[in-house]
Amino acid sequence: MLTRQQEALPLQPVVLTRDQHGISRQQISENALKVLYRLNKAGFDAYLVGGGVRDLLLGRQPKDFDVATSATPEQVKQLFSNCRLVGRRFRLAHVLFGRDVIEVATFRGHHHQVNNNKNISSQSSEGMLLRDNVYGTIEEDAERRDFTVNALYYNIADFSVVGFANGLKDLEARRLELIGDPETRYREDPVRMIRAVRFSAKLGLTISPRTEAPIQALAPLLSDIPAARLFEETLKLLLAGQGLETYHQLQHYGLFAQLFPETAEVMGQGNNRYGHFIELALTNTDERIAQDMRVTPAFLYAALLWGPVETRTQEFVNEGGLGYYDAFMLAADEVLGRQVKTVAIPRRFSSVVRDIWQLQERLPKRNGKRPHRLLEHPKFRAGYDFLLLRAELDPRLKELADWWTDFQVANPVSRQQPARGAQERPANAANESEPRKPRKRPRRRPRRRKDA
Repeated sequence: MLTRQQEALPLQPVVLTRDQHGISRQQISENALKVLYRLNKAGFDAYLVGGGVRDLLLGRQPKDFDVATSATPEQVKQLFSNCRLVGRRFRLAHVLFGRDVIEVATFRGHHHQVNNNKNISSQSSEGMLLRDNVYGTIEEDAERRDFTVNALYYNIADFSVVGFANGLKDLEARRLELIGDPETRYREDPVRMIRAVRFSAKLGLTISPRTEAPIQALAPLLSDIPAARLFEETLKLLLAGQGLETYHQLQHYGLFAQLFPETAEVMGQGNNRYGHFIELALTNTDERIAQDMRVTPAFLYAALLWGPVETRTQEFVNEGGLGYYDAFMLAADEVLGRQVKTVAIPRRFSSVVRDIWQLQERLPKRNGKRPHRLLEHPKFRAGYDFLLLRAELDPRLKELADWWTDFQVANPVSRQQPARGAQERPANAANESEPRKPRKRPRRRPRRRKDA
């Protein structure tokens, strides 16, 4: 039975025929079309669904294309030899075309309707869905989607667009509306609160009053989400080109403190300098993305956690009597150790974060040959860019930043500097691709045989 909030959003479909919308098959990836055509030819319903349809209607080019179908994952696998089944919470089919992955999902049904075909669902005591392998119709699938602007389907059979729950009207009005009772839907999957902020910032949509009302009260539910999943979500949040606006909305709805608790605690102590520093880093990152320049999550995490590291370092110096360097290293270990329990930063990024932080202690030491050695450091560019951001807020660092800028001009390195935090080949890697010539051994003269 539908809740009162769901009844307020009619699920009756609105169909736009081919001549009533601007989506062309030329805008859809060739691999997605292959999947859609084969499913349709095999007698299954096949739709391009969700964000791909939404972005095409907004005149944006989607990053990926997802497919919804009446075929079960096992039936999809039978149709495609290049298919693998993934997922525990909800079984999905991934059709692989090299590095391009087309995600195919079976129409979802209501999770309280369980049949005998291994369609099972499970919820935690907080109402969060743990397993959701329940299949249904396209109407039920639309009802199970999070936002109305994602309840949009492009039908490969007749090239029409089908919109449910006023999704087409909300998209035209630039309004983000949750399908169903917001509190229930957020409890089912607390990550939907983050997705609301991300879609609002990315697409310029206004979150409706009923959709935003429960967010601040339910924000602590994010603590139930696996840290690895939150890492993926933070990448989408802050590295999509609208990081600054996303950050402001995360703060507004009380979500930032759930993702970066130690940073929020330091900023909550009245030290807004670190808040300005984060804004500078996000602005810089947004500009680089707009210019199609390379960015790395490590640089952003280094900026987000810099406040707690500096604060803890000073506490260790004052209370523990440690030297500054030892206190700094201990603080870095402690801050990263706590952060990965909330957002699981992989080692390949956390090691670069440490390098960036350590370079902040090495860059002030400019005597002897140290500056020349630092120029060859694989993460020098990331550390230098980090110093420039710090200098924008701390005038005492301006002289140091200017000195390093001039030093690089006067002493250009032979190799090209990588992008911020990018991995770099070792200095002798250029010769590793060439086969090593075998070393010639001197020929031994044959021994003279003695006459018998």
